[in-house]
Amino acid sequence: MSLEKSLDHLSHITQFADFLESIKDERESCIAALFNAEPHKMQQISGQILAYDQILKMTNAEEILFRHKGRSL
Repeated sequence: MSLEKSLDHLSHITQFADFLESIKDERESCIAALFNAEPHKMQQISGQILAYDQILKMTNAEEILFRHKGRSL
């Protein structure tokens, strides 16, 4: 199964949307941590943010999260 088909299948699963929301929350937490970070930690935190961003972009997380939030209203 291709990555696109797998992601399409997963996009319909609420638990996957919850997982993506957790990744998004972790990214936001890292962004907040940058404000108080020691200079030697900034590169590590920036790398974590980039990794989270890549996952969110690769999975088209914004669309999936929007779709699932619409169902729960």
